[in-house]
Formats: sequence, C-alpha cells, structure tokens
Amino acid sequence: MELELSAADFERMMAEAETFVEPFRQELPDDLETIPPGLQLAAILAGVDRTRLNGHDVVRLMQSHKRLAAHYEAASLADMVEVAHCPAGDADSPVERSSDQEEFASDDIRAALRITRRTAENALEFALELRERLPQIWDLLKAGLIDVARAKTIVYGTSHLSDRTAREVVDRILDRAPNLTTGQLSARIRRLCVEADPDEAKSRYEDSVDQRRVVTQADVDGTAGLLGLNLPPHRVAAVTRRINKIARGLKHSDDPRTADQIRADVFLDLLSGAELNDAGSRAVVDIRVDLATRTGANDNPVEIPGFGPVIADIARRVVQEQQNAEWRYTITDDNGLVVTTGITRRRPSAAQKRDVQAAYPTCVFLGCRMPATDCDLDHNLAWADGGPTTEENLAPLCRHDHIVRHNGWTIKRLPDGSYQWTSRLGHTYITDREPP
Repeated sequence: MELELSAADFERMMAEAETFVEPFRQELPDDLETIPPGLQLAAILAGVDRTRLNGHDVVRLMQSHKRLAAHYEAASLADMVEVAHCPAGDADSPVERSSDQEEFASDDIRAALRITRRTAENALEFALELRERLPQIWDLLKAGLIDVARAKTIVYGTSHLSDRTAREVVDRILDRAPNLTTGQLSARIRRLCVEADPDEAKSRYEDSVDQRRVVTQADVDGTAGLLGLNLPPHRVAAVTRRINKIARGLKHSDDPRTADQIRADVFLDLLSGAELNDAGSRAVVDIRVDLATRTGANDNPVEIPGFGPVIADIARRVVQEQQNAEWRYTITDDNGLVVTTGITRRRPSAAQKRDVQAAYPTCVFLGCRMPATDCDLDHNLAWADGGPTTEENLAPLCRHDHIVRHNGWTIKRLPDGSYQWTSRLGHTYITDREPP
C-alpha cells in the first residue's frame, strides 16, 4: 500500500529524514545501487557532499540521482493521467474520477506547469500511453531502471502497432532496455516491429519511400540546410560511406578543415559535379541477413550496420539497385551464427578483417553504432606487448573510442565474445555482443 502525502507533508518528512543522516557525508553506502528510489534514497543523497567524494563515487552518486529523477518523472506523469480523469470542481470537491478523459485536461496541465499548449498536449499523450497502453514501461521508469528518453523511444517506436502487438514487442525488450542506449533501443524495437508484422512494415516502408523528397531550409545564422527525406536506407548507407571514404582520402596535415567540414564539402562537390580525386571510392553496401530471408523463405528484417534493421525486400533488391557498388554480406543461421561472408566486385583488403567485421558489425564501445567498416581494428592486447594479429585479439573501434581506449580505459574480451570495459574511474561495463 503506497502512502499518499501532500507537498507540505513530504517536505516535512524529508527534513526529518535528513536528521538521521550524517551531514556532508564523505562515503556512500555500499548498497547504494540496491536502494529503490524514494524517500530513503532521497534522504541519503541529500546528505552527500559531492566535493568530498572521489571520481569513482561521484559516478555512483550521478547514477543514483538519475534513478531518483526517473522515479519522480514517473510520478509526475501519473499525476497528469489523474488530472485527465478529474471532473470539473474546486478545492472542496469530493474525490471522484471520470471514466473518460476530460476534454480540456491539457489546459489544466499547461496552466499549472507554465508550458505551451502543444507541450502540455504531448506530455499528456505520452503519460496516457505509458499508464494505460504500456504500463510495463511506466513500471521501469518508476523503478528508475530507464529514463524518460528511453521510455519515449519505446512508446513512439511502437505507436503504429496495435495495443496487443505493442505489449508483446515491449515484453521482449524489458530485460535489456535498462542497458541499452536510445539508439540501440530504437534499432531493437524497429527489428521487433518488423518481425511482429512484416506485411505492415513493408507497407509502411513503401508508403514512406513514396514520399521521398529534398528539402532546403534557411538557418537563423545565415547558412542553409539541404535534407533528403524518406530515402531508402541502403542507398543512404552507401552514399554516406562513399562520402566518408573520399573525405578520409582528402584529409592531410596541411588541410585546416575539420573532418566534418571536409565531408560537407565533399557532399556539395558531388552534387554540383565538381571534380574530386575519388579513385577507388565506389559506394559500399553492407547487408546482414539470415539464410532463410536471403532465399525468400521468410521476411525477417535485415541489418545495415549504423542504420539498424530494414525490411527484407531491401536485401533482395540491393544488388540490382547498386550495380556499381561494392557490397558485403553476412549470412547467418537461425541461431545467429555466421554461415558465410562474402564481398562482390572488389577483393577485400583481408579475409581476416572481413571476418572480424562480420562478427562485430559496429564499434564495440558502449552504445556506439559506428559501422565496423568505418572503424579501426584495434589489438585488444597491444602488438608491442606481444598481442597477436588474430581475429580473437582484434576488435573494431571508431576513431574516437580508439583514442578513449588508450587514455585510461581498459578492454577485455570475454569468453562469450562480449567486451568488458573498465573506465578511468574504475567502473566496469559490459558491451553485449549482438548476433550478426
């Protein structure tokens, strides 16, 4: 049974609770991570002087504050749902609720919280989705296991599904959601949605591609944007990799431009027809597909590293649509184990490199989704320390995370193929291995 408190009662209890904790605490409890968010955790954190903690414990403090913040965000969203079912009244009205949502409930919310009408409407819609459509996600938020950003990723990622199908998809990600970034979570949800209803996914994709367009916009600082919207993802992946490859070839020590500036200039040069020294920079497409889908026996989603899951038809069309591209494929069995890998039109730089990229489609740092083909191959045990150049000792790391790895972080490959990272502040994290 939950205790209901007024704001004044809550403030009084918080003040009383703080008298039981040591002011300006210099150490955090050993069981801090197991204390559920609520009054006890709030009282403990209120008595901590972060300036007296070492770096390792400051990270623990930060994590606990985020859990507590998520807990109160869940409570605030639950409040909005209650407001939506409260009939008109005043301070002396009896406690009662309407079965249907009150028409102007969002106006009470926007006035009370001093937010815009659109913001209030969106917040109420999100709250109703959590409490009434996907209560499993609200429970995770209340427990502090996920934050609002991840909750929104799940809610909006399943909004096109029926209530029943959405709950089935959510049930399949509940255990892993706390350990995934919003980008990883979004990709996982897209894959599960395709698996749940391949025909609906194909129809939505085709309808969206029919709306493809190029948009130009003026920016407030005097620059402009050029956007291609609703494009086929495999073609975007191929073009992006070609731009990146040309940009890397143009970068040299005398060029004052940043990598982003060079890529932007390459993008404009290609569209305007300017001459580029891009010999050998043919577009590359990397497709990951299970054997049954490749042969047409089913319609499971396929993967484009860096973009995530796409519908099966893309895997079957990519060869015809990219006649001049290099494309790489990884075929897996029903258990996600690699059956074979291959490459068309051009010989790979090394079979060993291709096998590592097949086993690890993206950078192996926490949450990074940079495609392995755009990463450095790093020796887990450095060559200078006797580390062999073998597939077991190589891992793809994007340029940034490669630098991080050699600046205070350590990496260790585990027996199941996942990677254990230890931060410069002594925290250990596991990067789960995604099956190809």
